[in-house]
Amino acid sequence: MSLLDLDLTQVTYFDLNNEINIPKDNQIQLNKDQEALAAFMKENVEPNLKRFDSVEAHYDWLIENDFLDKGLVKKYDMAFINKMYDFLEEQDFHFSSFMAAFKFYNQYAQKTNDKAYYVESYLDRVALNALFYANGDENLAMALANEMIHQRYQPATPSFLNAGRARRGELVSCFVLQTSDDMNSIGRTINSALQLSKMGGGVGINLSNLREAGAPVMGIANSAGGIVPVMKLLEDSFTFSSQVGARQGAGVVYLNIFHPDLMTFLATKKENADEKVRVKTLSLGLIVPDKYYDLIEKGQEMALFSPVDVEREYGMPFNYVDITAEYDNMLKNDKITKKMIPARTIEEEISKLQQESGYPYIVNIDTVNRANPVAGKVISSNLCSEILQVQTPSTIDDEQEYTTLGEDISCNLGSINIVNMMKTDDFAGSVDAMIRALSFVSEQSNLNVVPSVQNGNQQNHAVGLGAMGLAAFFAQNKMMYGDKESLDFTKVFFMTLNFYSLKASMNIALDRQETFKDFDKSAYADGTYFEKYVSQDWGPETDKVKELFANLPVPTKEDWAELRDQVQKNGLYNAYRHAVAPTGSISYVNNTTASLLPIVNKIEERQEGMIGKVYYPAPGLSNETLPYYVSAYDTNMKKVIDIYAAAQPHVDQGMSLTFFMRSTIPEGLYDWKNGRTEKMTTRDLSKLRNYAYKKGIKSLYYVRTYTDDNQEAGINECESCSI
Repeated sequence: MSLLDLDLTQVTYFDLNNEINIPKDNQIQLNKDQEALAAFMKENVEPNLKRFDSVEAHYDWLIENDFLDKGLVKKYDMAFINKMYDFLEEQDFHFSSFMAAFKFYNQYAQKTNDKAYYVESYLDRVALNALFYANGDENLAMALANEMIHQRYQPATPSFLNAGRARRGELVSCFVLQTSDDMNSIGRTINSALQLSKMGGGVGINLSNLREAGAPVMGIANSAGGIVPVMKLLEDSFTFSSQVGARQGAGVVYLNIFHPDLMTFLATKKENADEKVRVKTLSLGLIVPDKYYDLIEKGQEMALFSPVDVEREYGMPFNYVDITAEYDNMLKNDKITKKMIPARTIEEEISKLQQESGYPYIVNIDTVNRANPVAGKVISSNLCSEILQVQTPSTIDDEQEYTTLGEDISCNLGSINIVNMMKTDDFAGSVDAMIRALSFVSEQSNLNVVPSVQNGNQQNHAVGLGAMGLAAFFAQNKMMYGDKESLDFTKVFFMTLNFYSLKASMNIALDRQETFKDFDKSAYADGTYFEKYVSQDWGPETDKVKELFANLPVPTKEDWAELRDQVQKNGLYNAYRHAVAPTGSISYVNNTTASLLPIVNKIEERQEGMIGKVYYPAPGLSNETLPYYVSAYDTNMKKVIDIYAAAQPHVDQGMSLTFFMRSTIPEGLYDWKNGRTEKMTTRDLSKLRNYAYKKGIKSLYYVRTYTDDNQEAGINECESCSI
């Protein structure tokens, strides 16, 4: 008997799981989730998990059969590894839901080469992650094991999946590139996209420097092909990589909203677009300076500027020119080719496309750079719009060699489970272990195939510690998403997290006797970064939040002043520390809610490949928490924006913020609808984007629209649960 012999028509766990979605006496049968979990472990996992007499015998077999990195085990004494396993066993970990166990064993657990047996359990994967990211440091290994077995910290999928494996892929989640207006750079970018996709990472590429379609080339008018042919080449590259790689290749291209190819760029995602220009799998994002919002507010025409002319006049690539500051000068400059279009026409087109396809993402680039504490300019973002780091341009000669090696971006991600983190007895120690683990990913990543990315990674040691489970924490503590108490909690949690991650990064700098490049030119070094913290109190304001943080060390103004002085003296190891990614699979394994977003449904329906529908109840769902779980589609998105705006001042990069909209808006949800029409309109999306901009949101991710014909009834209308 093995996994290959399992008859899915005979196992009981899928039927039990499906019963969650069948009301009984108008109640949700939550007990069926626990029954499905027990059945899955009994019928699927336990009979098919290879067992060994000892940890040493297990590891010997894993090494012999090319599952475990022998070099990793050599960094530790086996007595210590046994001690770690004893500790992990004592914690008595059990999955909290069927989906958590199902996701782990289907997506993360190593199996024999013929896929017949599991060769590791959840406890094994946690142990190997702890050993790997501690790199021989026994104290750190135990600390990480403690964080992960209690599900306070969760590495991102590639990091969690590959740690300790003999045949491992890269640990990095995603990458950000830029390209210049020449064939050498374009060719190198396409090659880089192929190489990075082969590693399994998502790739963000800024095309704003490329001259527009019809621009002159070598003085010959109407010669340039514009950005669309390059987009098509990139899409084909990602598609090819997905065929040869273990994880599907994926990419996003960003374009400055003041680029002359803007309307063509947007048209590539329309369903009725000509096949010659349509991109089906490539994601789109816009880089949006403040000036755009000023022009739409005033209802004025907007100039789209030729990037090659701007670069010639300013002596720097279009990406690096401050369009908001230079707009009027560029408008007056006769040497810069431009075309005019009403700003509100562009606004309408963006909203139409978001309704139709969910794209484009939006990066409010001036908001990003005002808050950026590191010397240099942020010009772009990644596949999920949360990575926002400084880049510098490269130049490449005809032999495809770098004559100037710039800095591009790799993203090393992990997430805090807020529900469990609030139970820690050592908040500072937990954060320290997490930042050290992420820093090790940065140090271990071999990105030499793309020298600009390797250079940026080595210079900046940037990481992205994010968070998930915020909506679950609110519900389990009887706070409505977006109310005063939830906003207060979000502010205090992320301020506290920021404080202790700064402390951790400073301690690593002391240990390594190394800071990130140009620390001395940063807002940390001159102390200006800390002004907002030493000039006002960021502590809890509401009684409920004061109670929630009663046993946790919330930093005071005095603490911040002391930390400022220490950081100025000792430096920081990581140029960037935080980014909130759109957690997917790892949220299910942790039995928590995704990122900082509301739930999609009280009982979420997921299509799991060939298996069919699997149902996932909201974490901690009960009669007590039921009223506090409201679907994102029935939540005013201004409340979501408000929550993200409460966290944003304390997150040095960005946060993946998704809009959830119904094609028919629930009555009274948005005050501006005012009885005009309940159908979602382009005006609704425009108002929300502009509200997000005014609230200081750095970036916006997808727009997800729930159409009337997809409306689910039944279980999500139930008003109580049977436990």
